[in-house]
This record gives sequence, structure tokens and C-alpha cells, in this order.
Amino acid sequence: MIRVLTFGRFADANFGGLERYVFELARGLRGVVDYTNIVADRGGAPDVEVVGRTLRAPSWFELGGTPVCPGMLRLAHEAHRAAPFDIVHLQFPADPMAHWAAAIPRSAKRVISWHSDIIRQRTLLSLYRPFLNRLLRSADAIIAATPAHFSSSEQLDPVRSRGIFHVVPYGLDLERFRARPALADDLCARYPAPFRIFSLGRHVYYKGFEFLIRALAAMPGTRLLLGGQGPLTEELKRTARDAGVADRVAFLGRIPDAELPAYYHACDVFCLSSIEPAEAFGIVQIEAMAAGRPVVCCELHNGVNWVNRDGVTGLVVPPKDSAALAAALNRLAGDAALRGRLGTQARERAWREFTTEAMAQGTLRVYEQVLGKGKR
Repeated sequence: MIRVLTFGRFADANFGGLERYVFELARGLRGVVDYTNIVADRGGAPDVEVVGRTLRAPSWFELGGTPVCPGMLRLAHEAHRAAPFDIVHLQFPADPMAHWAAAIPRSAKRVISWHSDIIRQRTLLSLYRPFLNRLLRSADAIIAATPAHFSSSEQLDPVRSRGIFHVVPYGLDLERFRARPALADDLCARYPAPFRIFSLGRHVYYKGFEFLIRALAAMPGTRLLLGGQGPLTEELKRTARDAGVADRVAFLGRIPDAELPAYYHACDVFCLSSIEPAEAFGIVQIEAMAAGRPVVCCELHNGVNWVNRDGVTGLVVPPKDSAALAAALNRLAGDAALRGRLGTQARERAWREFTTEAMAQGTLRVYEQVLGKGKR
């Protein structure tokens, strides 16, 4: 059994894509890898299966939107003394507390999952860069979900020549998205419309939900089901009122994980309206594709567009352009054959590339490589 320590940021009811990645990886490698996940103590338990051990440290404050938890150092030391880790698997850049991994002896190999570059906190980045570079140089392997994560990154330049990059796409339990749940029919009755768009994510700046909401003004009769919540929720509601579309936007709040498949099946198309490269992949795209729904997203020149391919699994438009979003969505609304073709191709791509099993086995190969043997 390979023993792995990771710092997964949170493990609560309001988890996001990074946390889902850690949960799913532990589930996919159950019985092969023993995970210990150190997180900031926040909120209640997540509504998904959690495999392995979770250790929680109190957060002193947030810096750049991420928790600062010095108690993680003590937890990591105690766990390593009790049973030494083979690998420390870090999540970057969303996990600054991963620098505590330097306190774990170098007998434990370092693996980094690179989820995206730091985009917004440029002032903090200038101060943080020396520490980041030092940690990158200590890595035995760096994993990214798409080749575009590596090609579009500037912050990985210090280690680009070392030959330690590995592409392992994110994977999900897709089986639960295959069949149409009965709840989907209830949702269609609750939100009647000739064309329904589903979108989902934290209500934060880079998600671009305001542009999607404004696009509805050029889409008569279309209804938007918007899941998630966050600091911009009230502002988005004002945007809907100002655009005259408040009666056609359903703010759903946090959707229980078990109900998510029904929302994908109740919609005609999924829209990922993110406008900044801080959205580096978009796991929600995979969920929509697995349900056979075409995706409309923005051209971010990164992993988002590696996942959703224009004219193959969906449509791609310029960011921050409500008119372009409306045109793409209206095109799909008026062409059922195109929706069907893109949706079928999206489902095939999801099942071919983005399963939990594929992600788990790809990650295991990296682990075994850095350990220098096929340890089981």
C-alpha cells in the first residue's frame, strides 16, 4: 500500500472542483493507496463519499482567498511520525499551506497537481514567487489535467526542462450521469420553457455569470437554471432584474450532489461562461458531456477548450461577450439535429477520456515512477 499525504484545502459541504478531484482520486485508488488529507476546518461534512483519513486544522485567516492554517504543520508531522508517508501529493496553486510539506523528510517523494496558474493575485504572486519556485524545483513529478495546462503556464517555466510533466485528465464517476433520473421530469415541469440552459459554479468573478444572464435578453422564452452560490449572488440577481430577465433565471443555490445528474438531463445545453484562465478545466463540462449535453464555453486558450472542442462536443465563443453567447445558444436552440450530434459526441468523449478509473491508473503510474518501483 502506498501512503500519500495531500493538502486538499477543504472537505465540507461547500467543496469545489479541487476538493472533488482529491475525493475522487482517493476513491479510485482505494485499496492501493492510503490517503491522508489535511484540510482547513470549515463547515459540515461533504455530501459525497470520502475515502481515507481527513485531518482538519483551524484557519487563522484567508490570504488571496485561501485559508492559512499553521496547525497543518503539526498534523503533518504527527501523521508522518505515526506512519511515514511515501509521497506528499500537493494541490497547486490553490493550496499555499502545501509549503508545510518541506517539513516532511525528503524520503517522501513530492508530486504536484498543477490546477492552474495564479491569475488574479498578481501583487501577492510577486512576493510569493520565490517560495513557489523553490517548491516546484523540489518536485519529483508535476501532474496536469491537460497538455494546455503546461503549454499555457508561465509559472511552470523554472522546471519546464526537467522532464517531470505528466498529463493525467481529471476523471469522474460517470455512470451516475448515464440514465435520466425521474427528478429530471419534475424539474422540467417546475421550470417550463422551450429551451433550458443549465450552468453551475461558485458565484465569483471569473465564472462570468453576468454575461450569461445578460445574453438571455436576446433569447426570448429561454430559461436559465443557475446552480451554486457565492459572494456575487446578490449582484447577479440585480443583473437579472436590470436586464429584464429575472423571471427566466432560477437561482438554485447549492445543489445536493445526488441531484446533479437530474439537472443536466433536464437541460438542453450546459454553459460554462467563465471568462478568465483561473477556470483551467471545468469539471462541470465533463458531467454535462457524460449526460449527453452539448457545452457552450468561452475561448480561454487553456484546458477548458481542450475538454470542450468547438464543433465536436459543443461551441466556443469569445469571453465577456453576451452577444456571442446568445448567438451560440440560439443556434443550438434552433437546431435539434446539431444539439443531438454534439451531445452524442460529447458523451463518447467523456466516457473515452474522463473516467475515475483512467485518472486513478494514470496517477498510480506517476506514483510508481517516482518511487522507482511498482509498490502496491
